[in-house]
Amino acid sequence: MELQEQTTLPSAQRTSSESSFLSMFRKYKLKEVFTWNLLQTIVLGQWLSVLICGTAVTSQYLAQSFSVNTPMLQSFINYVLLFLTYTFALALRKGNENILQILKAKWWKYLLLGITDVEANYMVVKAYQFTTLTSIQLLDCFVIPVLMGLSWYFLKTRYRIVHYVGVGVCLLGVGAMVGADVLSGRDQGSSSDVLLGDCLVLIGAALYGVSNVCQEYTVKNLSRVEFLGMVGMFGTLLSGIQLAILEHREVAKINWTWQVGLLFAVYALCMFGLYSFMSIIIKMTSATAVNLSLLTADLFSLFLGIFLFHCQFSVLYVVALVVIMIGFVMYNSVPTYTLAAASEPAGPGIDNPASETEEDNKQEMAIEIPPAVMDTAAAQVTTDGPGT
Repeated sequence: MELQEQTTLPSAQRTSSESSFLSMFRKYKLKEVFTWNLLQTIVLGQWLSVLICGTAVTSQYLAQSFSVNTPMLQSFINYVLLFLTYTFALALRKGNENILQILKAKWWKYLLLGITDVEANYMVVKAYQFTTLTSIQLLDCFVIPVLMGLSWYFLKTRYRIVHYVGVGVCLLGVGAMVGADVLSGRDQGSSSDVLLGDCLVLIGAALYGVSNVCQEYTVKNLSRVEFLGMVGMFGTLLSGIQLAILEHREVAKINWTWQVGLLFAVYALCMFGLYSFMSIIIKMTSATAVNLSLLTADLFSLFLGIFLFHCQFSVLYVVALVVIMIGFVMYNSVPTYTLAAASEPAGPGIDNPASETEEDNKQEMAIEIPPAVMDTAAAQVTTDGPGT
């Protein structure tokens, strides 16, 4: 009974604390909000944005300068790198962490995850052939509410008011970025079938949300190597089949030069780094926080595009970057909590369930083994020990 009261009391306290928006900030001093963990999360999140920027720039170079439009081939190379690195690592493990044991128990789950991840990448890239960059930037943000909804239902993650406000501020920054694109005439892309392209973006964003929630659950409860190894194996198989069916003619038309090979290599390395580092940051924070940090990727692509593709610059881009970063800091300034555990993380924005589990185990041990039993056991050891 005592333990049940300890787990139900914090939920009542949270309900009362969420009645006021300002109370969220009074609970934490500035030095408790702007911690090393938060700074590390911001820096690593922006590093992911730079990697996405690298994939966007190399893809644009391949399409514009060399007339290469093979998104599935590019994804296939990335999955092969994941397979060679993480799937082989799983093959060398022993016991229940070995790849054969994982496949026996969960092969169909990772098959569905592989399909989700491959098709999410393909649909978003395919949408560029039918709709505009502005539509893609706006509709791609659909991944944020999908992530929050799936995390709320499956991972039992609960959000405070400040988290919703932070997400809203980030989306305002995306709106400023889209407005700057329109004013500068950067509304690139096709408009041959806008409705089809917009639907592809929405479906791709929803699939990204499913994949990222599965990734968060796996890296926090099982292993990031298991997630990346299984995605690498099934992604290589599925993207290879889709590549052979849909893009075999486009691949045959490629005029292979050292420049084309270098662009493919840079794209693959950026994607490989994105998958590898993203799993680390999701384990530190959450899939929602990571995707909020990725909203700045288009801005990094623009800044490079100013020098590489002579894009026009607007002050609104700087405003959009600042607004998105403010929203990201707001979101990470106060920790989320899990309903099942009914306990708060150790620090703002960083989940730390391990320490809470250890503390709960100590409390359970203290309750399950009374002092009288310990004294009786000690006396028994004294009387029944060696030499008696």
